[in-house]
Amino acid sequence: MTLWQQLQAVVERVNTNRISDRVDDDLLCSVRDLSVREGHQPDEMILILLDQAVKNRRQMDRAHRSWGALSPREKKVDALVCAGLTGRQIAAKLVVSPETVKTHVRHILRKFNLSSRRELCRLLDDWDFSPWLSGEWSPLTNQKQIPT
Repeated sequence: MTLWQQLQAVVERVNTNRISDRVDDDLLCSVRDLSVREGHQPDEMILILLDQAVKNRRQMDRAHRSWGALSPREKKVDALVCAGLTGRQIAAKLVVSPETVKTHVRHILRKFNLSSRRELCRLLDDWDFSPWLSGEWSPLTNQKQIPT
């Protein structure tokens, strides 16, 4: 049985337990169309997509672990960097020196194993930093503040 046939069998089994047949059919059609468009056999296309998905998942897992290694202040600086603020703007907002911000950024990049702010922003592009940017997140309690 080819990988393509196995995928179809899995989709058929899942369809017997779910209402969303159309989503699974769309998935199979998308894989088939993509394989034709890119000139691969469906089995090869499935392996390419799985490989890419696993790599992306590993990268995001590493990013989450790196985020967990940051101090609360580094998380705030990280959020502000990803929001596009310059070092001077971050320093003014946090009432620290620009050198302190540079040190935080250097530590953040080291913990993420990156070499530039641009790489950091690209890696965390789809993360939601709004609690950090709006002041709803308390670094002292490491949780969302409840308005009083």
